Order: sequence, then structure tokens, then C-alpha cells
Amino acid sequence: MTTIGVEEEYLLLDPVTGLPVPQADKVRAAAGVGHLVTDQEVQYELLQAQVEVATPVCHTLEEVGGHLLRLRHAVGVAAEQHGCRIGVCGTPPLRHGRPIAVTDQARYRAMVTQAPQLVAEQLVNGTHVHVAVPDREAGVQVLNRIRSRLPTLTAMSANSPLWDGHDTGFASWRTVIFSRWPVSGMPPHFRDAADYDRRVDRLLESGLISDVGQLYWQARLSATYPTIEVRCLDVQLRADEAVMLAALIRALAETALAEAAADAPLPDTAPELLQAAMWHAARHGLGDTLLDPGGAPHRAGDVLYEFLRHVAPALDASGDTRQVTSLIHRLLQDGTGADRQRATLAHGGLRAVTELISAQSTMP
Repeated sequence: MTTIGVEEEYLLLDPVTGLPVPQADKVRAAAGVGHLVTDQEVQYELLQAQVEVATPVCHTLEEVGGHLLRLRHAVGVAAEQHGCRIGVCGTPPLRHGRPIAVTDQARYRAMVTQAPQLVAEQLVNGTHVHVAVPDREAGVQVLNRIRSRLPTLTAMSANSPLWDGHDTGFASWRTVIFSRWPVSGMPPHFRDAADYDRRVDRLLESGLISDVGQLYWQARLSATYPTIEVRCLDVQLRADEAVMLAALIRALAETALAEAAADAPLPDTAPELLQAAMWHAARHGLGDTLLDPGGAPHRAGDVLYEFLRHVAPALDASGDTRQVTSLIHRLLQDGTGADRQRATLAHGGLRAVTELISAQSTMP
């Protein structure tokens, strides 16, 4: 069975005001006390009001879900010890009028010099899914074949409608914020791994990015692991929603590998249409149409069911079909995280939203 790993980014929030608080160093250190987590599992992020967790390599969805709940619990307890809570939302509902301190590492200090305002507004949190691939050539084939599905994944994961105390009108405002970096958005098509490496080298030589960590494409080859890394997801309110998305991405990668082995034709969608489809998905989530891989608009639910049909053999092979189908049905019934944040805002205001994004962090 193809292995997967999941990374999640969390905000650290004041439980009374709901504002981000710069306690990451203390929370990270406290989370590592005892035997619940290792240093490698709770990691630094750009700003001191954020922490990142990373699961070990997993074979089953049960492993992924168990590790995410363990890590959310450990970081949540550590946050409470330092007077804050973790918030599982793609953007903070409220922000300070002044910038949050940047984590004191050389690459982060260089980013402040490069783009100070972008760094100041980089309070965004995602879920990143790693899927193992046989080699880099296979990884590039997977990237080429999953590009047209990334807008649908973005719509399903949308959980960042609020910014500076108001509704942005976007289901995933995080997607918009991330699109402002020099290398971001939809990954281009690559001929092969050599083409990928050559083009990345040219970006590095240009000085427009300082390291491969600044390849902010929505999917890329991992520079650290033998995986492809899908990065288009907002962090999820519930751990089982992150598990569902991880399962779909693994099945999508396995389907892409099977198609490449069979020499099936690549999806033929113009890059400008893919970019517009991503914007549309970030704007509406599942509340409007979505574009299918060929670029035609359909009801969001129909696109999701077609997605399920596309990856059904891979889901069946891994034994994940029943769990994933059930969670997609719940998603269509209850809405995305963005839908639930908006409903909570309408009924209880910003304080209730803070409670929602904090309380949901430890739910299955």
C-alpha cells in the first residue's frame, strides 16, 4: 500500500480576544515534554503565532487519524499551559494591527527582507499531504496528471473565509494570500524530472527564490522525501476531514501512476483555465459550480461524485471506499469549514467562531 504523511499548521490564539499570540517557541518546547511527541513532529513556522505538526509515515487511514489526534491534543495542551489555544482555520478571524514576530531563522529573516508586507500577512495555515512515489520521474507524471483536480480539492477543503474581523467573500482566503508569492498557484506542466530540475534551478539562479521551500505551487516534488506534496488544502476543522482528503490524494496519485503506466493521454486543460478554476474554487468552495478536468462547469456535488468515480479502483484497493464516501456525504450535507465558520459568525459573532475553531481541533 502506498504510504502517506500529513502536515498541519495551527494558529495560536488568545482565548479571550481571539487574536493571534506569539507563543510558538514556548508551545513547541512544551509539546515535546514527555512521550507524546518528538521534536520532529512539532516544527517551526514562519510566524511565532503558528506551529506545524507532521505525522510519521503512515500506511492506513487509521494511522493518519490517530497521529493527527495525538498531535492536536499534545499541541493543544501545550498551548493551554501558555495561556492560548490552537486554532484550526486557514486564516485568523482577527489580527493585530502590528506584525507578529518572525521565527528567528535565517531563511525567515531573508523572507522579511524580500517581502515584508507578505510576511506580515502570512498568518495562513494549510494541510499538506505527502504521497510516496517510486522515483522523481514518476512524481512528475503524477503532478502532470493531478493538476486539473487541485481546484476541486481546494473547494472541498475551504476553511478560511474570515480576515480582519469580516467575511472576505472567499471560502479560501488563504489561497488568495498564498498566490502573491513569486512562484505560486497551479504547478506548470513538466516534460520529465530533468525539466523540473532545470526550471527550478533557473528560478534559484534568478534570485527570485532563495531555496526550494519557496516553491509555493499547489503541488510539487518534495525536496526532503521521496514523495509528491499536495499543498492546496486549508487546515481542517476536524481531523477526520484531513484524513478524508489525504485518502483522496493518495488515491488520485495511485490513479495517475496507473494511467501513466498505461500511457493514457494527459488531461488537456489550458493553464489559464486551470488558474481561473483555482480562483473560482477559492471564491465559492462547494457553494457554486466547479470546473471538471476538461474545463466545463458543473454542480459541485456532481464534480465530487465524478472525482469519486475516477479514483474508485484505488480507494477499493486500499479498503478506504466506505470511510471516504461517508465523509464526503457528510461534507455535502454539513458544508465546508468555511460554511460552518460563516454560520457560526451569523449566529454567535466572532467570539463564537473562536470557540468553534478551537473546540473542533480535538474532534475525530
